[in-house]
Amino acid sequence: MTIFARRARASAGRMHPELSLVSYTLLGHLEERDGCRATDLAAHYALDKSTVSRQVAALERAALVERRQDPEDHRVQVLHLTETGRQILAQVTVSRRAAFRERLANWPEEDLARFADYLVRYNAWPGPQES
Repeated sequence: MTIFARRARASAGRMHPELSLVSYTLLGHLEERDGCRATDLAAHYALDKSTVSRQVAALERAALVERRQDPEDHRVQVLHLTETGRQILAQVTVSRRAAFRERLANWPEEDLARFADYLVRYNAWPGPQES
């Protein structure tokens, strides 16, 4: 698992210099949820608020994320992807999928099916990141 995590972190930087694995993950969550509060990101990923704050600040500086007032509560700011953020996330996603396809190209069909089943089983575990 450690090697898997190290490779994922390293590949994120190769796919786009401005995106760490954490940044990519946060952008993906914002896209999936069509925006959310920074505190929601921290709770979902079981991260310290200061960690999320630093990541969000870097994403804002790179013009990948913007803050908007919550229409229901003007005291709350909701994070959303910018158009640039959507484009970069899409580019990185295409690159990651191509890398996965290349890495798994020679695997027999039954190994791929078994691997997919194991990933589903592994990800079904209700760890601290679940909300």
